[in-house]
Amino acid sequence: MPDRQYNLTVLISGNGSNLQALIDACASGALPNTRITHVISNRIKAYGLERAAKASIPTTYHNLKSYKDKHPNALDTAREEYDAELAKIILEGQHPRPDLIVCAGWMHIVTPSFLSPIAAAGIKIINLHPALPGEFAGAHAIDRAWKAGQEEELKRTGVMIHEVIAEVDAGDAIVTQEVELREGESLDALEERIHAVEHGLIVEGARRVLEGLGKK
Repeated sequence: MPDRQYNLTVLISGNGSNLQALIDACASGALPNTRITHVISNRIKAYGLERAAKASIPTTYHNLKSYKDKHPNALDTAREEYDAELAKIILEGQHPRPDLIVCAGWMHIVTPSFLSPIAAAGIKIINLHPALPGEFAGAHAIDRAWKAGQEEELKRTGVMIHEVIAEVDAGDAIVTQEVELREGESLDALEERIHAVEHGLIVEGARRVLEGLGKK
């Protein structure tokens, strides 16, 4: 990639092991000329916030609850206001505007209220999903794949990094990797193997997108 500096904003909800993979990749040069300038979590107790703090990365906590409280009978309205504010935090806040937004275990389905202003700003958004394109969209993808392996003799699942669109887990895949479903394997063991794949793939997906930006 060229010698320009790339800024990442990473959205998280939990442990942050994929965030850690990105932090390590920026430090090692696996993501050349790239730094994470902002981590946003929708959960106050997400351990990923501690990972960011240890790496001296600024963080923001942005939770849906106050918007639900404001609109107790209109969840769609609450989500739209939340998402519009999320876009403002990223685009108009005190942190550098990102070249790429990475959803790394972000357990919130974004609406056009977020996607439209981000697209208008020319910023790509990618997401990690522990399944292959067109399979097991939405929550609990690993559990559902494991169950299909046990009950329906499905032989493989996988991981993908894909572009984020309004339809859940349906954006164009940037990179994918199959993961074998092994007969008699526990769900915990499958999850461990999939997470190991995720850590490499999220770095590769970000690298490919940034490389594409560098060529423009």
